[in-house]
Amino acid sequence: MKTRILILGAGFGGLELSTSLSEALGDRLDITLIDKAEGFIFGFSKLDLMFGRVPNEAAIRHSYASYAKPGVTLLREAVTAIDPEAKRVTTDAGVHECDILVVALGADYDVSATPGVVLGRNEFYSVPGAGHLATVLPGFAGGDVVVGVCGAPYKCPPAPSECALMLHDYLVNRGLRDRSTITLVNPLPSPVPPSPETSKALLEAFAERGITFMASTRIASVDEAAHRVMLDNGNALACDLFMGVPKNRAADVVVSSGMTENGWVPVDPRTLETKYPGVFAVGDLANTGAPKAGVFAEGAARAVAANIISRLRGEAETAKNPGFGSCYIEFGAERIARVEVDFFSGPKPTGTFYGVSEALRVDKQLFGSTRRSRWFGMTV
Repeated sequence: MKTRILILGAGFGGLELSTSLSEALGDRLDITLIDKAEGFIFGFSKLDLMFGRVPNEAAIRHSYASYAKPGVTLLREAVTAIDPEAKRVTTDAGVHECDILVVALGADYDVSATPGVVLGRNEFYSVPGAGHLATVLPGFAGGDVVVGVCGAPYKCPPAPSECALMLHDYLVNRGLRDRSTITLVNPLPSPVPPSPETSKALLEAFAERGITFMASTRIASVDEAAHRVMLDNGNALACDLFMGVPKNRAADVVVSSGMTENGWVPVDPRTLETKYPGVFAVGDLANTGAPKAGVFAEGAARAVAANIISRLRGEAETAKNPGFGSCYIEFGAERIARVEVDFFSGPKPTGTFYGVSEALRVDKQLFGSTRRSRWFGMTV
């Protein structure tokens, strides 16, 4: 009988894992990949949507209907219950049982932790939220803008910095910068803590543009009617437009499964296996100590795939989650930089910064196109 592998979530982790398994063993496996969405969207595309670089959500969505790999069945279903001990998953369409379970549902948002933050309205981390702000920004006439993070850890640590810098350009182009303030509130001690060089470059960019960066501070509440946000230190900021990053945590269905501790799924950081034998957690919901970003989920997925393949072949499982990845950072004015971060090779995380250049814009485009080709067979 074929080994039944069930993968929950078709993001970076789920797509790379199912693709790697299919390439190695193909029709010898029975792989089921489940996601409730219509298609995959790169996280960085939400900023493109919000600032009008693309016309709508459809322009950045890669339909799951075009995902076809030997041995893989992709189902559009919503997961409603997970039993990790029995390796049984219930969805809105039925029950799935498996021999190996991989939970890769990403991070979800806990807006109840921050009064006044509303999904799909005043945050840009969900696609509906970015899409809604894209309709709000053209009507903004200037004022106090707060780009605010409501808790750490959160997905894609540089994204709030990118938002602030791209907002500066947007307001300049509309002739509104001189009548507006931009304040970035972040619970991290610096924009990119593992890379002091990257943080220094971002702080210099903020200073050049008159953007205020408030470190080690989080948004405690938002009062749109009073045009004010409250900080966790008890202070208040004037705010005519709030662009938020909600508190991140694992999805409710994962929390209800009993797999989480303090909002995340504990795993062996190098193998991604949970305390349940044959059950893995990959991507943003896994507490590995590495950043919550797609490229790290992708690397982890490759390690899990390699070890599953070795297990099925009766070989030693030697693959390790590299904890290494690079992130492209929009500096505004069509300039892009990159930071490479290594979390596991040395005694502490390290980061290498590559300054802004046109070549890195081409690099970022290549990053997207190679994955579109690998996962969806797209040549453009």
